Amino acid sequence: MNQFPSQGQTGSASNVPANPLGTLPINQLLARFAIPSIIAMLVSALYNIVDQFFIGRSVGMLGNAATNVAFPLTITCTALSLMFGIGGAANFNLSMGHGEREDAARYAGNAVFMLFFTGLILCLGVRLFLKPLMIAFGATAEVLDYSLIYTGITSLGFPFLILTTGGSNLIRADGSPRFSMVCTLTGALINTILDPLFIFTFHMGMAGAALATIIGQIVSGIMVIIYLTRFKTVHLTFDYLRPIPSHIKAIISLGMAPFFNQIAMMVVQIVMNNVLRYYGGQSHYGSEIPLACAGIISKVNMIFFSLVIGLSQGLQPIVSFNYGAGKYRRVRSAYLKAVCIATCISSVSFLCFQLIPRQIISIFGSGSEEYFRFAGQYFRIFLFFTFLNGLQPITANYFTSIGKAGTGIFISLTRQIIFLLPLILILPMFLGIEGVMYSAPVADLMAAVLAVFFVSRELKRMKQMEHLSET
Repeated sequence: MNQFPSQGQTGSASNVPANPLGTLPINQLLARFAIPSIIAMLVSALYNIVDQFFIGRSVGMLGNAATNVAFPLTITCTALSLMFGIGGAANFNLSMGHGEREDAARYAGNAVFMLFFTGLILCLGVRLFLKPLMIAFGATAEVLDYSLIYTGITSLGFPFLILTTGGSNLIRADGSPRFSMVCTLTGALINTILDPLFIFTFHMGMAGAALATIIGQIVSGIMVIIYLTRFKTVHLTFDYLRPIPSHIKAIISLGMAPFFNQIAMMVVQIVMNNVLRYYGGQSHYGSEIPLACAGIISKVNMIFFSLVIGLSQGLQPIVSFNYGAGKYRRVRSAYLKAVCIATCISSVSFLCFQLIPRQIISIFGSGSEEYFRFAGQYFRIFLFFTFLNGLQPITANYFTSIGKAGTGIFISLTRQIIFLLPLILILPMFLGIEGVMYSAPVADLMAAVLAVFFVSRELKRMKQMEHLSET
């Protein structure tokens, strides 16, 4: 699984060019790092899709609504994973680019500690406040019991889910992107096999889907732990797991942009659930149809976002190492090629969402004509500017990867918090439940424009640095 030879043991700057991150063609590096990363993120998104599929065909619409209510906690796990995973990996690669092997090892070890520690804290917090959380997340009286069963069980897997998702970033930074993909793929495969067994053969319903999920997550987490004991470019010992405040602060600083992006998604999801419940109750659709449809559509859209986020994660070690090594032409080239790929992915997703929304929603079970009418309208309007949505996450992660955490955080917050959240609250006052649908394309367009504005200035500055370094 190990694809790159380790750097020299002296840690001197002269060893830096030996690392293939600084020498191999960008296209080759993007394929080597981004493809396994994309597959890993895609498989991670399929965890929820698989549950949604089998729950929709067994429990029905209320079960789908329950998984939507629980979805903010999954987003929270992803947020913590990306903060300590990407933050740790970015600091690790920047340190390796500078030839500082000891510091790189401590960044990796501290990231591992924080991943598992925050997973335990989240698990305990959710189990202590489970019912109030489900109600706050938008559960109606009909949906509450289903959400309590599902979330009560899946919360036990949070430490392993966070360790797997975040640890995969460290494994990629160590030069083994394929193994990081295999870790996630193994857990997802176990989940896919056990879901129908527990739900249909053992008649366990929501509990069966949740149990299948955490078993897969535990196996993936164990695989990550095994790899970390055999880390390749540096030797990780228990001493490196000892938390160092300055290192944790640096990890959080570079991991804050993807963290805020995910937390923003969680906040928007919670607000949206409650807005859909309120304005849906005032419409002829009722509260449950919008909740169920929005849940399915959010998870389908997560497949698209997993492709883009996977691409941005694959880009991270390339950008961080080369920026640390002063190879600015390679940094700029890697970013522009990643944006082109993301735009192609976004365009294909846009066509699917616009042309076959009913066929997509039908995969997750049957429903009334009102159910399918609402779902089709939601798909086409809410996701209208999907073809622009690759710009913002790629650009935010790019700034994080070069150490400009503040700019990365701001860009990561534009779509969800600065634009989408206020629009979700304001537009339904005038347009009813359709106001929720129109809020997203407006936010998507404004976020894309801002991302282009910031990155064009940065690329111009980097081009000047290229000329200076060449002269």
